[in-house]
Amino acid sequence: MWPCITICRPLLLKLRSRYAFSKDTRQTLVSPSKLIFRPSASCTGVGKKWTRPTGYDTGLKTYNSLTKQKEPLILAQEGIATWYSCGPTVYDHAHLGHACSYVRFDIIQRVLSRVFGINVIHVMVITDIDDKIIRRALEVLPPAVYLRVTENIPQIVAFIEGIIRNEHAYATKQGDVYFDIGSIGDRYGKLMGAGDATGEPGDREKRDSRDFALWKASKPQEPSWESPWGKGRPGWHIECSTIASSVFGSQLDIHSGGIDLAFPHHENEIAQCEAYHQSGQWGNYFLHSGHLHLKGSAEKMSKSLNNYITIKDFLESYSANEFRMFCLLTKYRSAIDYSDASLNEARSSLATITAFTHDAQAYMRGQLQCQAVEEGALWERLAETKANVVRALADDFDTPRVVNAIMSLVYHGNRHLQPITKPDRSPRSPAVFGAFLAYIREVFEVLGVDLLDRKEAHSVDSSGTLENVVEQLARFRSDVRAFALSVQDTPPGEPAHASPSPCSEKLPLLKACDTLRKDLASMGVHIRDRGPNSTWEISQKRPAGQDKK
Repeated sequence: MWPCITICRPLLLKLRSRYAFSKDTRQTLVSPSKLIFRPSASCTGVGKKWTRPTGYDTGLKTYNSLTKQKEPLILAQEGIATWYSCGPTVYDHAHLGHACSYVRFDIIQRVLSRVFGINVIHVMVITDIDDKIIRRALEVLPPAVYLRVTENIPQIVAFIEGIIRNEHAYATKQGDVYFDIGSIGDRYGKLMGAGDATGEPGDREKRDSRDFALWKASKPQEPSWESPWGKGRPGWHIECSTIASSVFGSQLDIHSGGIDLAFPHHENEIAQCEAYHQSGQWGNYFLHSGHLHLKGSAEKMSKSLNNYITIKDFLESYSANEFRMFCLLTKYRSAIDYSDASLNEARSSLATITAFTHDAQAYMRGQLQCQAVEEGALWERLAETKANVVRALADDFDTPRVVNAIMSLVYHGNRHLQPITKPDRSPRSPAVFGAFLAYIREVFEVLGVDLLDRKEAHSVDSSGTLENVVEQLARFRSDVRAFALSVQDTPPGEPAHASPSPCSEKLPLLKACDTLRKDLASMGVHIRDRGPNSTWEISQKRPAGQDKK
């Protein structure tokens, strides 16, 4: 499916980029207690300037929040992407805001691994929450490693001690530990700029209002652990820095999260990791997903604003496939409006693809008679679509362009599947439609959309008995309908009717056939009459209340 990517990749360096303190920085001693790390002129020249990594050029471009533009995606090791993401803080039921970020980055990781052959090593920290509903209900691939904060307290304490040793943090008499932003000079603010920084609430012993907590002294009714500074708990940002470093060390290819995490969370993660590792650039690429908004609201969906929809409630009206298509229809970086109209657009797109699939299958089985197909033009259209899809995915994972390319392919396929009443003995071209269907299914499988509804079909009947029963029932109905539609020969000497129609005695049979078709449709079995022939399909039954939408 994706052969052109391998041959289009340029010959690339395989040397892993390492930003060692001895090479990339120089020391400027400004006081006995403060050490500023400034990039050397040979490295970046400016404290916040991004350094293009050396290593393996994937041939892709991705929007990097560090530079505010698309950059070539260069990995430290060929065929491997180290990826860290902050898990959501879910206090009770996971909502669609969490799910949207999960699904969007799941799509990107699927594309990297299944289209471009990159092994994504994904690590996620979770704040002792259970996000199984997201993975189970929305088919999100699990990370390679899940790490819980409470199981890594000793590592967090050691990480803080390392930052203190490097003279980038200090402890207060109250038992708090703060990161010393002044110690890194103009290197703070790589994502948002130092001018945008606002300080966290804290005690009077803070050296700078922007200094943020690495360790907080214990308070009544709060969980706490022992540390060199007394009992307390980790600060919010230090958890991710410690866990990411414990797995990936001093360098990370990709860091992801919602745009709301860019500041202060990711900004402070960068400061902590570069201070601990004494490196000029810890994370090479920061990817941020846009917020999910309720239609008409300027605020993101969140529990604190009481404007959220739980995944459980959502799945009472829509399917996981429909939500994933909803995410595919917008760029992952864009804000996205949640509304019945936007969900119905996703549903309509899937319905169009499903209808084309059934028509193409009917044509391939000889149940749908059409005029001669322009087979050569369709093969060319398929090749063009494949190239367009790869180009779109290589350009910052542009899934709306991918969906548009597939829908255009479906449109051109449908143009050749217009039924005719009388067979004209034209040559048939089933192979090209088989190739269309195989490719469309493969693309959406890569993106996490199951067009075959394999999971639902397996849960209904894994032995195929249901399909066999429906086939026999549909065949019997077709025979009855064909008999009812048959016209008696005109007796000799009587004038022939201009438009012969079934005799009145057979009309109840036609009515019974129509009634059966309608009754079966309500059960998820859809029969389509195509002239004298009929085809059928079993679709996923919509949850109760869905039709009201």
